Amino acid sequence: MEPIFSIAEVAEITGLSQDTLRYYEKIKLLPSTKRKENGQREYSKLDLDRVRFVTILRRTHMPLRKINEYMNNSSIKNYEECYSLLNEHKTLIETQMAEMATTLDILKHKLKNFEELKEGNFLDAEYDK
Repeated sequence: MEPIFSIAEVAEITGLSQDTLRYYEKIKLLPSTKRKENGQREYSKLDLDRVRFVTILRRTHMPLRKINEYMNNSSIKNYEECYSLLNEHKTLIETQMAEMATTLDILKHKLKNFEELKEGNFLDAEYDK
């Protein structure tokens, strides 16, 4: 038998709040879950995997609108559009990572300058210009 998870368990596993899970279902980012007789949500392993994937995409700052577009295309098996959306987002992430690497290099240089300053020296501040 496939494992069934409560909303509290899915929230704990994914790090999302129960309110966020309900919101994602409300805006149709996630499909409606099965309900017990008492109305409580029941999440399947597939549901949990979907929530995890949405969480990964949100962690990369993909807008909810784009995630929704991806999920809708996935549900109708429009894999070309799914590929296109993910590839576009991958390119954006790669650009951001390159920019962050440059920023990190600048910060490291500044920190080295401060370390040298503490020791009574001062480096030629290439990034201070």
